[in-house]
Amino acid sequence: MELSNQVRGHHFLMGVFRSRQNDPYCSACSAFANTLKAARESFARLEAEHGEALKALSPGFGRITAETRTGLSLLQGPADPSGQKKAGNCKLPQGVCFIKASFSLIQQI
Repeated sequence: MELSNQVRGHHFLMGVFRSRQNDPYCSACSAFANTLKAARESFARLEAEHGEALKALSPGFGRITAETRTGLSLLQGPADPSGQKKAGNCKLPQGVCFIKASFSLIQQI
C-alpha cells in the first residue's frame, strides 16, 4: 500500500464529490451522503494511522493532503437524502454510481 497513492485517491474522491455536489440527482442521493461520511472516516483513519509518514511526504503531497482535509470537511451532504435510483431519477445503468465507484477505487489502493 503506497501512502502517496492513498492521498492521491482521497484527493480525487474529494474532487468527484465537488463535481457531483452540483448534480441535480447526485446532490440529493443517499449514496452521496453515505459515501461522504465513509470518505471522511477513511481519510481521518489514514491521517491517524500514518500522520508522521504523511508529514514526511513531499510538499506537493502535503498540499493535496491539506486540500483534501479541508475539502471533505466543507462538503455539504444532502439535507434529506433519498435513493435516486429507487426513486426513478438516476438513469445510470444498474450497479453504476459515480460516487460509489470512485470510493471503491480508493478502497482498492
